[in-house]
Amino acid sequence: MHELSIATAVVDEVRPLAGADVVRSVTLRIGELAAVVPEALEFAFAVAAEGTALAGAELRIDTVEGRARCDGCGREGPTGMPPVLWCEACARPLVLLSGRELEIVRLVTAPGPGPVPAAPAASDKERSPTRR
Repeated sequence: MHELSIATAVVDEVRPLAGADVVRSVTLRIGELAAVVPEALEFAFAVAAEGTALAGAELRIDTVEGRARCDGCGREGPTGMPPVLWCEACARPLVLLSGRELEIVRLVTAPGPGPVPAAPAASDKERSPTRR
């Protein structure tokens, strides 16, 4: 299941961008030819995000259609699934135009809870004034 490695990479890329903020959602553009199963990626993302600023964040996936063009006759259109990568009109191989994307395109954050006040050090405890 390579979706777990993809989810881990997304979390690793987004964490520094979020800083101290809480991540509400992450939107990915994933091509239909990228061999990613969206349901598996959503599950893996929830696992990879546990214990981070991304915990509980919504993973949104925008699917990009596979499209190709024939350099021989100029025909352009969807590749379909499974993809057809030769021209039906002139039987030449097609040039893939889209469908293999895997990109982080949007990050929605909210202010984090802020810094936790430090506990007073032993030397900072309230003391009664000393008398001489």
